[in-house]
Amino acid sequence: MAKIILTTDVAHLGGPGDIVEVKDGYARNYLLPRGYAITATKGAEKNVRVIRRAQESRRIRDLDHAKEVKTAIEGLGTIEVTAKSAEGSKKLFGSVTPADVVGAIKAAGGPQLDKRVIELRQHIKTVGRHDVRARLHPNVTAEVRLEVVGKQP
Repeated sequence: MAKIILTTDVAHLGGPGDIVEVKDGYARNYLLPRGYAITATKGAEKNVRVIRRAQESRRIRDLDHAKEVKTAIEGLGTIEVTAKSAEGSKKLFGSVTPADVVGAIKAAGGPQLDKRVIELRQHIKTVGRHDVRARLHPNVTAEVRLEVVGKQP
């Protein structure tokens, strides 16, 4: 049996910062290579507090907190996201990711969110206005208006 520390949510095993024991092969061949866990050492166990503190800062606690975050996000108005595009073209190199949206919300003065709450209806691959949802709670969804601006590399 291998003692590991989870870095993300793993179904039927635990959440970030949990110290669990799993079979050696499961840890060596699946959890560790994908970055879902790290080997439990004395130094790593001290890092558990840092992992949990980071997760706690992004977590929505309850319905009232979700409503406060929704008000803060929607109060920002249109959020600008810059992405690489060809000169004179409206197409982007790649697409806008949920992590890009979360970074833009934070840069605009909004709250720190987990990228998993962002729901893209389709891939954002063009310059212009786009609407994105942030599912903050099962009963609370915030609408985020994005203005994607092209930047030449």
